[in-house]
Amino acid sequence: MGGQGDFFQLLKDQGYEFSCRGNERGSVSATAYPLTTGTTVLALKYQDGVLVAGDRRATAGNLVMYDRTDKVLEIDRYSVLAIAGVPATAFEMARVLGHSFKYYRRSQLQDLSFEGKLRALSTLLKNNVPAALAGTGAVVPIFAGFDSEDGIGKIFFYDILGAEFEGVDYAVSGSGSSTIRGIMFYLNQWGAGPISEYSEEDALTLALRLLTSAAEFDSATGGVNTQAKLYPVVKRITAQGVQPFSVDRLKNLYTGKVAGHV
Repeated sequence: MGGQGDFFQLLKDQGYEFSCRGNERGSVSATAYPLTTGTTVLALKYQDGVLVAGDRRATAGNLVMYDRTDKVLEIDRYSVLAIAGVPATAFEMARVLGHSFKYYRRSQLQDLSFEGKLRALSTLLKNNVPAALAGTGAVVPIFAGFDSEDGIGKIFFYDILGAEFEGVDYAVSGSGSSTIRGIMFYLNQWGAGPISEYSEEDALTLALRLLTSAAEFDSATGGVNTQAKLYPVVKRITAQGVQPFSVDRLKNLYTGKVAGHV
């Protein structure tokens, strides 16, 4: 059978024609029913550990599907998965990782090594390649955690095929990443000092400013809505584990340093 393993080819073999409009009888269009996607996420190292942040917006084409999405997912007490791409696939990956890390900890009476966690995520992404290439389930995540063996926080980012890359100082993913990456390169290269030497308050302020800047130039990235009390999800990873920042902390910083004047 010519279309075996290829859903769209199977539809063509059955007489369906693909159309950009998606409103003709017997037509199928990827643009007629756009997938829900989530953007933008970032991770950066600061003097106490790693800070991971993500905006709250999930979109489907030009529609805002949801404005309260949590894209910074705690996998275990020392690691976080920040998701950009199709939430349905990413959330399932996070659940699988969480269960596998927990099973290893309970069966081996110790935590899975940091390298083991990286391999586990890479395997999930490799297994997801057919869906990613078909355009129905692409996920481009950031994995951040505290490596207890080395005693430091680490950041890794991935492509849709499962290749991993270490973000020495920071990593960004999602549709607003180009804006954020440019700003972070400038600050690291010509700022007052490397971002990795920022205090917690300075790093948190920077994260809010970066996501606000991304929202200004990328319609798929949600900004801050002070009336609805909508702020990015931001979590820190240190030797004490993963800890979220409260909305009150984010609000005070945003009104005092981001939207206001330093």
